[in-house]
Amino acid sequence: MLFNSIDFAIFLPVIFVLYWFVVNKNLKLQNFLIVIASYFFYGWWDWRFLALILFSTLIDYTVGRLLENENNQIKRKTLLWISIIVNLGFLGFFKYYNFFLDNFIGAFSFFGIQFNTNSLNIILPVGISFYTFQTLSYTIDVYKKKLKPTKDFIAFSAFVSFFPQLVAGPIERATNLLPQFYKKRQFDYDKAIDGMRQILFGLFKKIVIADNAAIYVNQIFDNHTEYSGSTLLLGAVFFAFQIYGDFSGYSDIAIGTSRLFGFNLMRNFNFPYFSRDIAEFWRKWHISLSTWFRDYVYIPLGGSKGGTSMKIRNTFIIFIVSGFWHGANWTFVIWGFINACYFLPLMLFQRNRKNIGMISEFRVLPTLKELLQICTTFLLTVIAWVFFRADNLGAAFSYLKRIFSSSLFHVSSQDLKHISDGAHIIYFILILILFIVAEWLQRKKEHGLQFAPRSTNRIFRWGLYYVIGFMIFWFGGSQQSFIYFQF
Repeated sequence: MLFNSIDFAIFLPVIFVLYWFVVNKNLKLQNFLIVIASYFFYGWWDWRFLALILFSTLIDYTVGRLLENENNQIKRKTLLWISIIVNLGFLGFFKYYNFFLDNFIGAFSFFGIQFNTNSLNIILPVGISFYTFQTLSYTIDVYKKKLKPTKDFIAFSAFVSFFPQLVAGPIERATNLLPQFYKKRQFDYDKAIDGMRQILFGLFKKIVIADNAAIYVNQIFDNHTEYSGSTLLLGAVFFAFQIYGDFSGYSDIAIGTSRLFGFNLMRNFNFPYFSRDIAEFWRKWHISLSTWFRDYVYIPLGGSKGGTSMKIRNTFIIFIVSGFWHGANWTFVIWGFINACYFLPLMLFQRNRKNIGMISEFRVLPTLKELLQICTTFLLTVIAWVFFRADNLGAAFSYLKRIFSSSLFHVSSQDLKHISDGAHIIYFILILILFIVAEWLQRKKEHGLQFAPRSTNRIFRWGLYYVIGFMIFWFGGSQQSFIYFQF
């Protein structure tokens, strides 16, 4: 079920009414309703994969209970590895089986050895990368005794399958989300209203920004050999905003929806395109995944405490694994490798923690230095995004080669006519500029429509809501899935 669908527009109010007006006096029933709603929400795509979520839930719940009374370290490690192998085993089979098989066959074919093994027609379960990491956080934290294992199977099932963030995050930690299922929730009007604003802004980012950018991105990337370097650069910039609007839009809707039910999810995006260096960008982009890899992979490997060689090794491991997490394609691996190369000089010269404060905190506009830093960081990110979007490495290198050719300085009116009727793309660029300005003005807030009602003119606020609602309705003709559903 898509957030930007009529189905969800009907589903959400029904669950909201049942949650607050029918089962509101019983915490167990509220949690059970969340489980039923979450399984229904996920099963809307393909009910067969509900068994995977249920099995993963049973395994990690059981492992957690067994770890509670087990003091033998060897047995504790065995239990932990059972959880890791089962969860990553499912993830590896559904997501990476054909990738490894094809590369295995290709490697031997290089030496003249042929295999007749065929790839399997495997359907990737939606969101498996997200809920796998979420449930693993529980087992690992219980093993490390950072979290007491739960005895409430319904609460744990709700934590694993919580529908607002089930298929595309944020990837919640058990230490943050699970305890919220133990406490009785009281309806908070102000929190619910702010949640509705965040949902509205998320829908705007998805439908108006991302889906419109996708029209041009698909046209340009699919036919990149026909366009000039300037048009290809425009396509890469559009993709940067497409993936940002698409993914951060989903996170906004997920966080806002959770607030309607009395839950607080972690922030997943913090206006990342205003970053002054790549290190700051990665502290603000997909925060739940970045911090997950930091805490469960990077730090256990030694983090930045060792010598230079260990720092370099760990940096490349964390970025390449993060890239591979996104998909079974060498383009994602190279994307991770490129970001590691961007990040490494900052870490080696101990400049990766330089820009941790709010940019232009006491100014309306950035300084010239900050503007140059933002533009440089954005350009580096755009170049890396080409590998993320391209179908294969050959297409990515071909795309970049044409960008960095003499045609980069040639603006072709024929290109623009080919990818658009001319006027429409100008309107979209204007909307994009207004969107960037709005995000800049709201950069100190949690999301783009977070206002203090008493300090903001009521007419302005409601006028803005109506304008955004109209634009969502106007541009909402084509219902497109979220990009990160494939991961």
